[in-house]
Amino acid sequence: QVQLVESGGGLVQAGGSLRLSCTASGRTFSIYAMGWFRQAPGKEREFVATISSGGGSTLYVDSVKGRFTISRDNGKNTVYLQMNSLKPEDTAVYYCARKSNSAAGVRPNQYDYWGQGTQVTVSS
Repeated sequence: QVQLVESGGGLVQAGGSLRLSCTASGRTFSIYAMGWFRQAPGKEREFVATISSGGGSTLYVDSVKGRFTISRDNGKNTVYLQMNSLKPEDTAVYYCARKSNSAAGVRPNQYDYWGQGTQVTVSS
């Protein structure tokens, strides 16, 4: 059983920055792609960013391109989401997830393990 633990969420003013971290248990972190998703109140969960197992391939939802950066440290079993120039519409619970294979992907049904989520609130 894989456990994913997110941290780094909080309250920030518009234009500010946060870095989310997600640390995975187990020894197989480096062979799986990882992703970040978010869910705002009353909305469906949406894809934010994904990174391939080796870190060489990344994908982003259009609304965060140029502002968010996903990265990973396989030696620390950790994936990060650096969020800059935050906007009120970025407010959501952010979830990290482990994909079922090594390739970056955007569909939630491609991910088999999920963290508990961390709240990000951006005030205007």
